[in-house]
Amino acid sequence: MSTPYSNPSHEETIALALNVVAWALSDQTRAERILSLTGLDPQTLRERLTQPATLRALLDFVLDHEPDLLACARDIGVKPEEIAAARRNIGR
Repeated sequence: MSTPYSNPSHEETIALALNVVAWALSDQTRAERILSLTGLDPQTLRERLTQPATLRALLDFVLDHEPDLLACARDIGVKPEEIAAARRNIGR
């Protein structure tokens, strides 16, 4: 049986990824950690936000820390598996 997040459209994938990014950047401490780990400054992050590699890196940031993943999924109203599926589908 197919699940709703197993085959999202490109637009749904990008929308979910951008929701995850917005959530991740909504907390100053977490945003500073993202910038530190990626080496990006805020302006460069904004410029590259729609590039698949940048979206994958930001989704990885959330996926790699289970407490963030669970909190993000809860706060944006999706299952953690949907975030993981978006990561797999970015840039396909």
